[in-house]
Amino acid sequence: MSYRTGLILDFGGVLTTPLLPAVLAFEKREGLTEGACLTALYLNEKMTRRTHDLERGTISQSEWNLHAGKAIGVADDNLIGRIFADLRSEPAVIGAAAAARRAGVKVGVLSNSVGLHPWNLYDGYDLENLCDAVVISEHHRMRKPEPAIFELVLKMLELPAEACVFVDDTEQYLAPAVELGFAAVHAVKPEDTVDQLEALLGVSLREGPGCGL
Repeated sequence: MSYRTGLILDFGGVLTTPLLPAVLAFEKREGLTEGACLTALYLNEKMTRRTHDLERGTISQSEWNLHAGKAIGVADDNLIGRIFADLRSEPAVIGAAAAARRAGVKVGVLSNSVGLHPWNLYDGYDLENLCDAVVISEHHRMRKPEPAIFELVLKMLELPAEACVFVDDTEQYLAPAVELGFAAVHAVKPEDTVDQLEALLGVSLREGPGCGL
């Protein structure tokens, strides 16, 4: 078997704890019915378009907060930050990424942005120093699953898709990656993600402490 030599990870929901429990906790804090955010933000065509615009950096986080606050029926002040306030780092996957890099695997992060101001999802992770490539969608005016954004991170890593594994918690982004040649891992349970990565990369990913990614 030919092992992969590159690892490209989504950020939210992969290197962090899952997004859905954070959203549900936000709904509870705000006195909303369960599923209110899903209905207002993801089943609403206008808000879906605005979220895609946010990911591409064509509207600001503050603009998104304003529209989303009206759609949900809550205050818009730092809304993204409030929605994701319960996200924490995911040590099992972070440690696996660090172990892979120590073993010579090139590691990249490919993330659809939720805006960087006033709340920054990536604060405290020092991604630029801990990865070989970091692609945040809003910096490049494109978003997953557009092929060009996958091609950009491959160019930065100087690897072909056929040499890389792509990990994402959003299943709809995996098939486009596979079409380009990636091996794909759907991140659901961290332990299962690490098991799959060990099989694809051919290295132990549970050795020693994580790097704090």
